[in-house]
Amino acid sequence: MENVSSNSQCLLEMEGFNVTDQSMYPLFFLLLFNYLLILIFNIGILVLITTERSLHQPMYLLFCNLPVNDLIGTTALMPRLMLDILSSKRYISYIECVVQAFCSHIFGSASHMILIVMALDRYVAICHPLRYNSIMTTSTVAKLSAFAWGVSLSIITVLFALTLRLSRCRSVIYNAYCDNASLFKLSCEDITVNNIYGLFITVLLHVSSMGSISITYCNILFVCFTTKNKKINSKALQTCATHLVLYLVMLCSGFLTVILHRYPANPDFRKLTGILFHVVPANVNPIVYGLNSNELRNKLVQIFL
Repeated sequence: MENVSSNSQCLLEMEGFNVTDQSMYPLFFLLLFNYLLILIFNIGILVLITTERSLHQPMYLLFCNLPVNDLIGTTALMPRLMLDILSSKRYISYIECVVQAFCSHIFGSASHMILIVMALDRYVAICHPLRYNSIMTTSTVAKLSAFAWGVSLSIITVLFALTLRLSRCRSVIYNAYCDNASLFKLSCEDITVNNIYGLFITVLLHVSSMGSISITYCNILFVCFTTKNKKINSKALQTCATHLVLYLVMLCSGFLTVILHRYPANPDFRKLTGILFHVVPANVNPIVYGLNSNELRNKLVQIFL
């Protein structure tokens, strides 16, 4: 088969979903409505936290990383997905596909790293409340945020460097959006290194996040059980439960996406789980975490009422 790697501007064909003419426009407007909600909720919370001085606290400044990450993930996916739903022929340039895949993987890896950092913040707040303000300073928050994004950018840059070195002999993306696995499957070369590194960083991110969150939560639960202050314990458990819900939503959808990529028997289900991995957290995060906070909720009530 002819090698197509020489033209970086070549068009790739996206398999996407089989959408009937009757369901095309309802599905498009459903996705558009959902995308607008994601933009409104996440940008609204970012604007609220940055403009309200009373919310310039470590917990809320760290939380700003989540809506930024959600905006990256959904914006990389949703506009292109809506366009493909209205098109009978779904073509995308190779460079555009790489950019979409890169942003998608940055979103996935940053989700783990940000939740690890937020778990650390909750650990310090609950287990060392008297030292919280001296430990979680603005400088510390900036360093932790930079660490989360820096690790994500580093491991994903290496991931795509391994993929971009490959020549291409195929031009069909068997997915509803571009990701790293779909890109290296375009090659006829040996992709063992890509598979090994991809699995390595997947295991590393999941083990790191599950391990660190488990350790911090065990310490938090120990403090709650040994402390007699019911009010503090109730607030601590509520905060941890909120954080845990976000993590489990992200973890379950991410696991399904990774597993189903290696078992192609249900391609439509695999495509759907990949989309849900981007869309569900972006909808859930502002509601479960942002609006569950008394300070944020009170500020929203003041603005609208």
